[in-house]
Amino acid sequence: MEPIIKIVNIEKVFNTTNGSIKALSNINLDIYEGEIFGIIGLSGAGKSTLVRCINYLEEPTEGDVVFEGRSLAHMNEKERRKMRQSMGMVFQQFNLLEQRNAIDNVCFPLEIAGWDRKKALQRAGELLELVGLGDRKKSFPSQLSGGQKQRVAIARAIATNPKVLLCDEATSALDPNTTKQILELLKSINKEFGITVIVITHEMKVIESICNRVAIIDRSTIAEVGEVKAIFSKPKSRIGKQLIMGGTAEDNEPWSKGGDGKKIRIAFDEITTDKPLVSELILACGAPVNILHASTKTIGTHKYGQMLIELPTDRDKERECMDYLDNNAISYEEVSDDDL
Repeated sequence: MEPIIKIVNIEKVFNTTNGSIKALSNINLDIYEGEIFGIIGLSGAGKSTLVRCINYLEEPTEGDVVFEGRSLAHMNEKERRKMRQSMGMVFQQFNLLEQRNAIDNVCFPLEIAGWDRKKALQRAGELLELVGLGDRKKSFPSQLSGGQKQRVAIARAIATNPKVLLCDEATSALDPNTTKQILELLKSINKEFGITVIVITHEMKVIESICNRVAIIDRSTIAEVGEVKAIFSKPKSRIGKQLIMGGTAEDNEPWSKGGDGKKIRIAFDEITTDKPLVSELILACGAPVNILHASTKTIGTHKYGQMLIELPTDRDKERECMDYLDNNAISYEEVSDDDL
């Protein structure tokens, strides 16, 4: 199956008074129609620059973005403006027009696209009903809560029937309960209309809540990409392991480094999540085990977890513990102090 968006060797360099800054380096991604795709990374990793390169609000220094088989690099600006009608965008700070009420904000992209005013108003009204704001059509942004503003912004973003919805930190300014509601709305829109959703975030809870696949961006490059459940079970990159154990992209030291014993990271899924692994390990081996960190996530209908433990410094007991894990088919890997 051909991807709806193919990102090919994207590089982005910003020239500043202090010299050149490489924001993106050799980015390659395939995003498929109908999926919810997450991009997560630390502040400054390049994720917001990447999402702006996808619709050419930022023109890449090198590389190309292919949308539905068409190269954006080879389009002129008029063709790109037309293409952007197929890529709605939702921002962290909502970006509503303060002098327009809710329905007129939703009408704005339709006006640009040349819609008849009557038809635009009808479409905007239907979308406000869809996002749960049918009774706030005449309200101005100053009269709306943060969650309501974001609902208006989402309605505006899908007004032109886009194929793709780009969400740049769309829930970062919202409280946890409102964040949950907005994520449920995005899932509903994805399911009902088949719109491909690309979510830019620094929060793992957003990724685990709605995404099918995720790319982790670190220092301007893609560290790893894959299905969310696979990344949670067996992250390959250091930043991936950090995110899974820490929960957000801003946690630089999410766990204790412990003492001098060997550290191992255990990955467990819905089969083993509810088993008292450490208790059974201690009883079987008669050895103290130090839990440095543990985390369990629910993705879809399954639970996935990670645990970082420190084994006894006694080498015989250490070997006995590792033999127990091997004999019980428990997946684990050794972690060095440099990885913590």
